[in-house]
Amino acid sequence: MRLVATALLVLMAAVFLTARHFQDLHPAWGYVLAFSEAAMVGGLADWFAVTALFRHPLGLPIPHTAIIPENKDRIADTMAQFLRENFLIPPVVARRLAGMNLAGAAGNWLADPATGGSGRIRDGAAELLAQVLESLDPERLGTQVRGGLFRQIDKLEVSPLLGQMLGAAIADGRHMPVIESLVRWAGLTLEDNEELVRQLIHTRANAILRWTGLDERLANSVLDGLYKLLAEVIVDPDHPLRGKIEEGLAKLASDLQHDAELRERVERLKGELLANPAVSNWWQGVWERLRTGMLARLRRPEGQLGGQLGEALAELGRHLRDDPALQHQINRFARRTVVGMSVRYGDQIVRLVSETVKRWDAETVTARIEGAVGRDLQFIRINGTLVGGLVGVIIHTVDQLL
Repeated sequence: MRLVATALLVLMAAVFLTARHFQDLHPAWGYVLAFSEAAMVGGLADWFAVTALFRHPLGLPIPHTAIIPENKDRIADTMAQFLRENFLIPPVVARRLAGMNLAGAAGNWLADPATGGSGRIRDGAAELLAQVLESLDPERLGTQVRGGLFRQIDKLEVSPLLGQMLGAAIADGRHMPVIESLVRWAGLTLEDNEELVRQLIHTRANAILRWTGLDERLANSVLDGLYKLLAEVIVDPDHPLRGKIEEGLAKLASDLQHDAELRERVERLKGELLANPAVSNWWQGVWERLRTGMLARLRRPEGQLGGQLGEALAELGRHLRDDPALQHQINRFARRTVVGMSVRYGDQIVRLVSETVKRWDAETVTARIEGAVGRDLQFIRINGTLVGGLVGVIIHTVDQLL
């Protein structure tokens, strides 16, 4: 298409020379001359405009040319700021999480017996534990166990514990599925907001980009680049973006242990959860089932508790799955946590985007964007040549009539 556009410009030059030679023979040659002359002007002007987007025309350092490579860093900052202002803000994150029933999904997973865990005690302790369970009042024991458990949880500051668990998970590499889930969530969020991205690029594009229609092509290139980046992060375990996310998780683990404000917020949410009557009702049922199941297993000859933990987890899963009030409480806790993370760590995320784009080689980025826009760039030149010629004919006609 570049050859076609250039050949059309050369053709117009040949027509111009021919028409200029024969213009005195017939008035019609004047129209041909006007068409070819204006077509050359239009074709050259659009060639300059298209070239100026990606490089200096003819290698000359003309001001306001090579727009994309010269402004690569500013484009990176604009993309990062757009992400910060339109994606990583509490209303957007909360709206996205509002349609997700995290507690229900966890309940469905736990309710599946195939996912349950198991535990054992030694045969000698099994008989003693069975006698203790039978000698105590079940309801009072359940209430006492619940009260003692809740008091201990209330005394326990869970934020540092969560931070240590997250730090240990990162050290052991068990955080990788979480990173992949976050990347997939980012892809879904980008997919849901494609029109917003296109509208922002169109609004901030200059007049030349909008007039030539390159803003839409640029938007497509930006979106394709982001989707490709997310896909590379998922398939490449050594991708630099993963390292940045790991740094963010490591900082979260550190803040959970050392940031007083975050620790206070986690403790407040923990207190709300423990004060929920649904949790107490759930525990009473779990305790009775757990006690009955433990007695049944302890009275077996082998004195094993295999599978009891799995049954308890399955019971927890069924309560999560079937109790809307408990689901609401846990989902609200999860939503507040994620929204808080977006507020606290949003700047680090967008800085990661900006720094990544800035590290890209300018020539490579330019070549990829130009290749992505492709044939339409040359159609701009072709259309400029033809439209310029038509305008030239119109001007010549008006001149003849006046």
